[in-house]
Amino acid sequence: MKHKTSRHGLPTDVDAAEAMEDAQPLLIPIIENFGPHSKTLYLGNLPAAEDAHALQRANITESLNVSINIFPQDLTLDDGTEIRRYQIGMIDGPGNSPHLLAASVMTLQGLMHGYIEGKPHYPQHHCGNILIHCRGGRSRSVTVLALWMAAFCPDQFSSFKDALDHIRTIRALPQSYPLPGMMALADDVLSNGLLPNMSR
Repeated sequence: MKHKTSRHGLPTDVDAAEAMEDAQPLLIPIIENFGPHSKTLYLGNLPAAEDAHALQRANITESLNVSINIFPQDLTLDDGTEIRRYQIGMIDGPGNSPHLLAASVMTLQGLMHGYIEGKPHYPQHHCGNILIHCRGGRSRSVTVLALWMAAFCPDQFSSFKDALDHIRTIRALPQSYPLPGMMALADDVLSNGLLPNMSR
């Protein structure tokens, strides 16, 4: 029996421009000074999630990975802070449960709104900013982020579409992203009322 040793199940059929982009850390601030801890929320990709220097420069101390097939390494920053990793895995296509997408949005809300203090036996940590990512920061993480913005930042974004258009502009994404499977899943979340304060 062959055992896989890699932490990542990455696709091999990515076009050249996407592959070049995916080779570099991507960190884009989307919402700044949010919630009682004044956190900034960053959209990023897998290389950013594994780049200790980039994370420390952005004061990112927690990450939410919404990919099912990648597992960012444990990281300790130069100041001794260990990055806290959260993951709710989804595939970038049909087959996900809308409840899983809604759970991802609610997890992001919990991270942005609160902070879990450490205990003496916990790794060193401090309250900082949040990174949400998937493999490339184009589809899964963008979908979660747009739903979160529409649900929990209604003064700035009146609908899912409004939030998604904003992210597409900042991220320089074409209309083809997020991919159809994630857009259909977001429609299921909206249609079934799985998140508060939501409109299309």
